Amino acid sequence: MRIVLLESAQAFPAWRRPTTLLFLMAAAMPIAFSTWSALLNNFVIDAAAFTGVEIGWLHTVREIPGFLAVGVIALLLFIREQVLGLVSLILLGAATAVTAWFPSLGGILTITMLSSIGFHYYETVNQSLQLQWIEKKKAPQTLGWLIAMGSGASLLSYGLLVLTWRAFDLSYNLVYMLAGGATVAIAVYCMIAFPQFEAPNPQTKRLILRKRYWLYYALQFMSGARRQIFVVFAGFMMVERFGFDVQQITALFMTTLMANILIAPILGRVVAYYGERLALIVEYGGLFAIFLMYAGLYLFDWGGAMAAALYILNNIFFALALAIKTYFQKIADPSDIAPTAAVAFTINHIAAVFLPAALGYLWILSPMAVFLLAAAMAATSLGLSLLVPRHPEPGHETVLARGLPTPAE
Repeated sequence: MRIVLLESAQAFPAWRRPTTLLFLMAAAMPIAFSTWSALLNNFVIDAAAFTGVEIGWLHTVREIPGFLAVGVIALLLFIREQVLGLVSLILLGAATAVTAWFPSLGGILTITMLSSIGFHYYETVNQSLQLQWIEKKKAPQTLGWLIAMGSGASLLSYGLLVLTWRAFDLSYNLVYMLAGGATVAIAVYCMIAFPQFEAPNPQTKRLILRKRYWLYYALQFMSGARRQIFVVFAGFMMVERFGFDVQQITALFMTTLMANILIAPILGRVVAYYGERLALIVEYGGLFAIFLMYAGLYLFDWGGAMAAALYILNNIFFALALAIKTYFQKIADPSDIAPTAAVAFTINHIAAVFLPAALGYLWILSPMAVFLLAAAMAATSLGLSLLVPRHPEPGHETVLARGLPTPAE
């Protein structure tokens, strides 16, 4: 296994550089995950007659590995981050490929757990590698392009679904097999084609919690809680309330991705120019209004078109979440990035473990109440974003901070 210093890798041809690996990984993950997501609501209703209760439990199970992402720190004692990320991608792809083999509540929950381990451990490592390998001044723009790359891969998957699902009378099994297999193939190629890149700052391989990162932790917690409501129930609402079929759901996802491909790189430049504080204020203010309008869908006869428009806007605002990453990159000790990425992923998923199941029962009583709760969470995040400095740095992590941090902080 060849190990190459990050600075030496800049002399490599473009197809073997670290950023190229990040872009390939950014493309590989959504091929499996987006296909799984696009078919999920229809598959579980058709195959296992899921209601809001079962879909809530499914997403609770799916988020347990995210809550246990702190385990990445222990794995890094034995395996390099780059290898762990690619192995996790392979697990995600393989589990996605066999999803339709288990068309029951127990089977779906089990295979979802396996794919989720791959997804969440990949995302934890990927976030760490991005912040270690990308220069601070280029981070917002590059992260925007990585979002666009992931959206492009998802768009390709959705486009193929729309064009072929009815035309060739495809089965859930065939589509899951092809999508999962493609992710596995790309991950295996990355293992073979790229050397192991060594970042200049060795990472701390133990659990750390620093009080000077408290605002970052709080933003991650609220982000995870709020996002779960959208991920679990916004798409489910489209099928349950407005009767969207596979092609309609996929077309909606495609429109969302096309918007992200065009807008995410622009948002990256916006964050670089205006700073994380303004970006987060705009994001959470917009999400607060959108969740209130989601609730309004159950009071007013706005119809499926309005629901679809809100879904697209919601995803666009979510793209501004890259500002949380770059905020942390600016305030962090370089050696803290890997362990803090794992801790942050666990914090992000604390609410995700219990919210989907609990809100599944609330959904049965009042879907509107679920979206009102999401609006309250967005408002809380908006308040936290006001504490982000215009120019964050060590010693100035919040507008309340004074002086330089000590190593123990």
